[in-house]
Amino acid sequence: MDSSTSQTDEQLGFDPREYAILIVDNDKAHARAMTESLERVGYRCTVATSGPDGLRKIEQNMYHVVVSDLVMNDVDGMQILQKAKASLSDCEVVLVTGHATVPKAVEAMQLGAFNFLEKPITPGRLRAVTNKAIEACFLKQTNTELRQRLDEKFGFEGIIFASAKMQDVIDRIKRIAPTDATVLITGESGTGKEMIAQAIHQNSPRKGKRMKALNVRAVSETLVESELFGHVKGAFTDAASDRMGAFEYADGGTLFLDEVGDMPMSTQIKLLRVLEEHRITRVGDNKAIKVNVRLLSATNRPLEQMVEEGTFRNDLYYRLNIVTVHLPALRERPDDVIPLMDHFRKMFIKRHAKPPCNFSPTATRRFYNYPWPGNIRQLRNFVETMVVLDTDGVLDIDDLPPELSLDGDFAGKDSGQSAADPAAQTPVNPAASNLGGGASAGLPGVGDSALIGRSMEEIERWAIEETLKLTAGNREEAARILSIGARTLYRKLDKYKQDES
Repeated sequence: MDSSTSQTDEQLGFDPREYAILIVDNDKAHARAMTESLERVGYRCTVATSGPDGLRKIEQNMYHVVVSDLVMNDVDGMQILQKAKASLSDCEVVLVTGHATVPKAVEAMQLGAFNFLEKPITPGRLRAVTNKAIEACFLKQTNTELRQRLDEKFGFEGIIFASAKMQDVIDRIKRIAPTDATVLITGESGTGKEMIAQAIHQNSPRKGKRMKALNVRAVSETLVESELFGHVKGAFTDAASDRMGAFEYADGGTLFLDEVGDMPMSTQIKLLRVLEEHRITRVGDNKAIKVNVRLLSATNRPLEQMVEEGTFRNDLYYRLNIVTVHLPALRERPDDVIPLMDHFRKMFIKRHAKPPCNFSPTATRRFYNYPWPGNIRQLRNFVETMVVLDTDGVLDIDDLPPELSLDGDFAGKDSGQSAADPAAQTPVNPAASNLGGGASAGLPGVGDSALIGRSMEEIERWAIEETLKLTAGNREEAARILSIGARTLYRKLDKYKQDES
C-alpha cells in the first residue's frame, strides 16, 4: 500500500483492509470503476455483476458494506437491500442509481439503506459515503460487543458456581427474570446479591433500559427520599436545583434497592404508595410523575423479625416479597470455593499484569476449610492480595493473608486429616465437585465453554489439566487426587501431546 493509503488510514481512524465491501452492478465497467476507487484506499472488494449473483454472495459471505445499483434485471437493488438487512446484521447498504426519485429514495431509507447516490459518482464521493458506512458498521459492532460483555458479566453465565445450592438459585432466577415480579434477595453481606440483581435485569425484557442501584444504608436518613424520588429547587437548604431521583432515572428499567431493611419508616410509607400507584412526587413538589419501574431489593437483615418488632412495615414487606431469592453463605456451599478461587486468580493476573501463577494444594486446602465470614467479597480480596504479593508463580503459604494462618480458628478442620498423605488432606476433587454441581458455567478453567454435552474423554482431559494446575504441575500428587495411577496419568498426557502435534 502506498503512502497515500497509510495517510488515509490515519485520517479514518481504522484500517480499511479489515472491512469487506460487496459491489453489485450489472454494468461491468461501472462496477470495475467503483471497485478500483475503493481498493485504492485499501478496502477489500468483491464484485457481483448481476442481482442473483449478489444475492448468492450475500448468502455465502460476510460483508460490512454493500454498494448496489438500484435498477437491474431479475433482482433489483431494493431486493439486494432487503436480503443484506435480513442476512448481515451489522451491514450497511448504499444504493446507486441514475434514475433517482424522491419516493424511491424515501422507500430505500425506510427499508434501512444507509445512503442513496446518484450517477455519475465521483471517487471522492463514493469513498466518503463508504467511510461513513464503515463507521456506522463499526459502531454497531462495538455496541453488540458491549452487550455481549454485559451478558457475560451479569448474565447467568457470569455467575461462578459449582454447588447444587447455587444451581437451585440459578434455576429460580431463570424463572423469575422474564417476568415483571418484585423480587427480594436475601443473604449475608458479601454473598453477591447485587450480581444476582444484575443477572435478573440483564435477562429480563427491560435489559435494554437502565438499571439503577441504590444502597439505602449508604445514604443519610434525611436524604433517602430525595435519592429515591428526587427534589425540586428550594425543597431544603442544599437543594440548589431540581434533581431527578432513582425512580425517574430508572423509568422503564429496573431499580435495585440494597440494604432495604435500613430504610426509615417515613420513607417506607412513601415507597409503598409508589409501588401501589406507580407514581412518585419529588420532595417539595405537589405534581405526581408516572413511573414504570421493576423493583428488586436486597437485605441481610431479618425483615420478618423487624416486622414483628415494628421497625419495618408489614404491608411493605409483603409488597417487596412477591418472590424471594435466598443466597446461601459461602461456608454452606464449599464446592464453590475452588471455582471462585480460580476465577478471581485469572481476573487479577490480568488486571495487575502479573505472570501466570497457580494455587498450591496447601493454599487450596486452607481456602476450602476457612469459614468465610465475609463470603465471596472476602475470598475475592484474599485472592487479589495473594496474586499481588506473589513472586514465584505459586500462590502458597508465603502469600496467604494472616486470617488463613495455621493458628486460625478453622485450623482444627485440618487436624482430622491424615498428616502423612498431603493428598488425603486435599478438601475436594476439583473435577468431581464442579461436575457434580451440574453448573458448567461456573467451572474453573472452562471459560465460556460448557462441559454439558461434551464427550467423557473431553471431560476427563479437562479434569486432568485443571488438577495439574491445582498441584502446580506435580503429576504424582495430581494422580493421587484423581485416584488414578501415575502411569495412567503419564500415558494420557502423552496422548494429549500427540493429539496436538
